[in-house]
Amino acid sequence: MSRTKVVPIPVMGRHNINAYLLLGRRPVIVDAGTPGSGQKIHDQITAHGVDPADVSLIVITHGHIDHFGSAAELHRLTGAPVAGHIADLGPYRTGRVREPYLPTGPMGRLLDRNKNLHVPAEPFEPAVLIRGETSLGDFGLAARIMPTPGHTAGSVSVLTDDGDLVAGDLVAGSFMGLIPGKPSNPPFHDDPRQNLASLREMLGLNPTALHVGHGTALDPDRVRQWADREHGRLARLEAAGRLTTRSE
Repeated sequence: MSRTKVVPIPVMGRHNINAYLLLGRRPVIVDAGTPGSGQKIHDQITAHGVDPADVSLIVITHGHIDHFGSAAELHRLTGAPVAGHIADLGPYRTGRVREPYLPTGPMGRLLDRNKNLHVPAEPFEPAVLIRGETSLGDFGLAARIMPTPGHTAGSVSVLTDDGDLVAGDLVAGSFMGLIPGKPSNPPFHDDPRQNLASLREMLGLNPTALHVGHGTALDPDRVRQWADREHGRLARLEAAGRLTTRSE
């Protein structure tokens, strides 16, 4: 297959919330933004010269409202099936995220007050249920879906054969992407330790770049340095009894 091109599709601001268009033998969309974003994503795909009817799959990285909010709408607009991990079926089938959100810091505590994060989205039923590593070859893309739990139980990333990692909220750009190139936690994690383990596992595969849900692409070496510091921070929080995780 030809080289896969990763095209960011801004959903909010320039980089605050991103979906992605992956261009191979057939196009694949990763993530669907907030509720009401389907037409915007559809129009941006068209602007990149892609017929939305050619989209082979919509991959949802996890069950948070800013990533699956328009999955049902985008499915109707493109006709493409939606893929999601079985561990996040609850949010997908109900349109409601698991609450309360568990903030990772001040930004998360601030965003938790935003009523738009607590509204229901239109539910959907994934036609492609992800349970483990899944090749996208049948969908025309030289890439695979990789389970990366921790941010949510059903979080996934997409790793292309060229080494691009479309990472959802495995890691983020600082302040919702407002500081380009600086890694940070996204506003929320269900299990910070498990998420860090997933991040390190993906870094062990030597990706060439990490394309994130919030911010511009991140350099893997810079993310590795950040992950080492984050390991120490989480160890200190755990020792002080201040590390919060979601109990399923």
